[in-house]
Amino acid sequence: MSTPGIRVRFAPSPTGELHVGNARTALFNWLFARRHGGAFILRVEDTDQSPTTTAVETKPLEVPGWLGIDWDEGPGVGGAHGPYHQTERLDIYRGCLDRLIAEGKVYPCYCTEAELEAERASLVASRLMPRYLGKCRELSEAQQKQLYAEGRQPVWRFHVEPGPIAFEDLIRGPMVFQGEAIGDFIIVRSNGIPAYNFAVVADDHAMEISHVIRGEDHLSNTAAQVLLYRALGFSPPVFAHHGLVLGKDHTKLSKRHGATSVGAFRRRGVLPEALLNYLALMGSSFEGGREVVSAKEISEGFSLERTGKGGAVFDEEKLLWLNGIYIRRFDPAVLAERLTPFIREAGYDEDSFGQERFEGIVAAVQDSLPTLADIGGFLDIFSDDRFQLDEEAASLLRSDDAKRVLAALWGHIEGEAILGGGVMPVKDAPAIVPANGEGTPLLFAVLIKQIGEQTDLKGKKLYLPIRAALTGRLHGPEMDRVFALLNPASLCKRVEQALTLT
Repeated sequence: MSTPGIRVRFAPSPTGELHVGNARTALFNWLFARRHGGAFILRVEDTDQSPTTTAVETKPLEVPGWLGIDWDEGPGVGGAHGPYHQTERLDIYRGCLDRLIAEGKVYPCYCTEAELEAERASLVASRLMPRYLGKCRELSEAQQKQLYAEGRQPVWRFHVEPGPIAFEDLIRGPMVFQGEAIGDFIIVRSNGIPAYNFAVVADDHAMEISHVIRGEDHLSNTAAQVLLYRALGFSPPVFAHHGLVLGKDHTKLSKRHGATSVGAFRRRGVLPEALLNYLALMGSSFEGGREVVSAKEISEGFSLERTGKGGAVFDEEKLLWLNGIYIRRFDPAVLAERLTPFIREAGYDEDSFGQERFEGIVAAVQDSLPTLADIGGFLDIFSDDRFQLDEEAASLLRSDDAKRVLAALWGHIEGEAILGGGVMPVKDAPAIVPANGEGTPLLFAVLIKQIGEQTDLKGKKLYLPIRAALTGRLHGPEMDRVFALLNPASLCKRVEQALTLT
């Protein structure tokens, strides 16, 4: 479905990490644009920052692209409504300010920070809403000159008339704020840089933004912006304020809840497909109750009503569950490529395993990986240099039953394995294959059956000692795959080590 004239935007700050709540807002705007055949614009709101370098700026701007969110206009793409950095649009803001000055809708304010803080403290003490009370509103020209002569650099404040400020919200319905509760707000700072609400109005009008979709924490900003739209003679866009991302305690998600930035989850090895899926459906599900849905399906079924008025609780455990599903869906060869940076981060060289064996390792551990960053711990299983028994495994291996199982295992593999052999090249066969390719493979299923008959043990008492001895832990990938991927010398060495535990 295509709706002519639909234009939405996302406007991140150029520094710092992008919060998952802001990423969710970007996603909603992108989905809305794609659902209606409209345009998604990326704009950099950099007026609150010190001069930034391109390297610093790239950090938050690469996140939408990593998530699969592409933009139709903005940095790196261009467009007819640029430039797309606010610091390059100062002439536009100055033109709007001049109009407001000429029409007497703004005034210079010379109050110092100390004076403003004293006014705020007085209002709080009186249990009144902190706001600017208009001290400089009626200054004469002579008084203004005197304050300026004292070295005071003025800000420009918008004169807010008392009375209702009403607008319709696509998600929340009719909204009403009172002008007297807002107070005269700053639109241009003393250094000539526009404040957020003023720059946003000028930019959204100039870029012909049709819909502003953002979090409910911007509702009070919307009231101020509606006043500016009216004062400048601009038609305001349609507003839609969705609920916020919350922590498990139902307060706004913050650092005290743990990881909150897209970058943090990316570094932990959460897949962009999984994170996009989770953010889009957080607190809800798709048709038929489905929770694993492609970006295309999400965009085709997207509606603002689904975003919800209430906040959505961010459940990291559910995100990791979803991430595991996406990992398991990958072809091992493709997943191996995705894992490469995490393998190197863990101190491994993927080439050292050999391509076929490495893909076999990936296939073996794939079902056990909650995130890509967990690959390092699993690779330790297949590297003699890194292999070690954790305390839980070592404790189990000291039991009499475990030693009986390992003694039987040793009797089988000692005769089959060629000690000092090469790397196991087969990725799927559940068997020990002699390194020189000669002899008969020792099938894992047959081996387990024989050991069970010898020891009269079964279930966990049979399987766990073998897992503990060969992997160093009590949980992990399927043992037939591990067995096939460990070279014969490694198998013997590990069983021998386990047998020596006291």
